[in-house]
Amino acid sequence: MIPSARLDYSPIIDRPALKLPGRARVVIWPVINVEVWDINRPMPRQVLPPPTHITRLPDFAHWAWHEYGMRVGFWRLKKVLDELDIKASLFTNARVCVDYARVAEEALKSGWEFVGHSYDQQPTHVEKNQRQMIRRTIKTIQTFTGKAPVGWLSPGLTETLDTPDYLAENGIRYIADWIVDDEPCAIRTRHGPVVAMPYNVECNDIPMMMVQHHSAQEFVDRIMDQFDQLYEEGQSRAKVLSIALHPYISGVAHRIKYVEAVFKALRKKPGVLFWTGEQLLDWYNHPVKTKSK
Repeated sequence: MIPSARLDYSPIIDRPALKLPGRARVVIWPVINVEVWDINRPMPRQVLPPPTHITRLPDFAHWAWHEYGMRVGFWRLKKVLDELDIKASLFTNARVCVDYARVAEEALKSGWEFVGHSYDQQPTHVEKNQRQMIRRTIKTIQTFTGKAPVGWLSPGLTETLDTPDYLAENGIRYIADWIVDDEPCAIRTRHGPVVAMPYNVECNDIPMMMVQHHSAQEFVDRIMDQFDQLYEEGQSRAKVLSIALHPYISGVAHRIKYVEAVFKALRKKPGVLFWTGEQLLDWYNHPVKTKSK
């Protein structure tokens, strides 16, 4: 099913306004992406040009870059959020529950939402059996946390034309791959509707820092510029600002103070909620039942 068959075109000005509880204007959706990079495969991304511009396997340098994030960077990010009493959505490869159980344990203790992010980090298109991968991911997370995830983000936002059907078939109720709107919206699948959440590809540290090569200050400027506009628009209709962070990027020593500055500034704003993806889903499906924090 091509995207236009799943989602009707709908200009935002033609829809009834969604409202948040307590006259709130904006929901901040903090996302921490944790992944397993298998040393036996090409790394999901690179920061160093390979010698003679030919990538060789094993790509130890980039495996180590990612490993630093899990050993050090994750804990910096978690400290910032814990001190501000902010719960994140953990977009996690299920294999994190096996290879980095300490990370998964501490996220679970802090009450973070676990969101499926494939079994380990490779594009959905190369999965030999996509259905099997989805089932394995959900089962592994459910076994570890005691609860099946309701949300999903594919590695690199990669999908095939059948992916939404396979996800809905296995109980996934929202996806973050469809970055089509500022508001949640329902897409059609062969197993009932799934909600496309307003994930934001440019308020994400990968394009900001690794692709566009900005200084760390850009994180503050861009997030706050995005927030200011959404906050103004939020007077008349609910808005969502997702902030996606990776431990090996935003958790490094020279960037963490900028992450902290943004969340401290947002925490002080009136009419701002900090929700997980599951809380967004519950509000979208049952708005009158959702309580403000």
